Amino acid sequence: MDSIERLREILGKSKSAVFFGGAGVSTESGIPDFRSANGIYSQRLNKEFRPEEMASHDFLVNHTEAFFEFYREHRIFHGIEPNAGHKVLAELERRGILKAVVTQNIDGLHQMAGSKTVYELHGSILRWPCVECGKIHSVEYIERDENKPIPYCASCGGMVRPGVVLYGEGLDNDVLEGAVGAIRAADTLIVGGTSLVVYPAAGLIDYFRGRHLVLINKTETKADGKAELVIRSPVGETLREAVRLLDE
Repeated sequence: MDSIERLREILGKSKSAVFFGGAGVSTESGIPDFRSANGIYSQRLNKEFRPEEMASHDFLVNHTEAFFEFYREHRIFHGIEPNAGHKVLAELERRGILKAVVTQNIDGLHQMAGSKTVYELHGSILRWPCVECGKIHSVEYIERDENKPIPYCASCGGMVRPGVVLYGEGLDNDVLEGAVGAIRAADTLIVGGTSLVVYPAAGLIDYFRGRHLVLINKTETKADGKAELVIRSPVGETLREAVRLLDE
């Protein structure tokens, strides 16, 4: 039995599957990942600071204008659409097979594809809250010329920042607890498009107590030895083919 057929079989038996994904889920939509040879953190975008420094809380505080310039240029994506992986996961949720998506991505593509239960561990680039009153602003608001270089709240005048977890910040407790609860209750955990090196997110798979652990990633991860099934293929293509077989 090949790996796609085995995945089809697992999905066919699952009643409470959870998908845990990383940057590799969105690369098929044209969004660069973080740590591959061509990823954003492999690029030298600034002679003085590394990209991971520029995506940190300290950089927001100490180099505020440069922080927003970096985010506008490298973390806001235009014209992106959900790919096959996002769409298949939304379909599996509609069928009652998939109970939740846990994602490290900030692009909002899972919701755009139709997924309802999504735990965004690192927040969303689509939401820009005011640090003073909490009012949420849109990406379009941030990109207006009058709101550059530093955007300020339309209501109270406080600074507006991206609604994402920056380096040096902790995860949202409610989101984290929801993700842990979903993974604990899952009978199948499919991990896709993540190298499992970013903590605490990568440690979430340790809460899995179900039957089937599946890893879909182009490169080796630290959890390969624990998995029932390891697939070295693009996430979207793999999921689409497995569900196609599921429908035959």
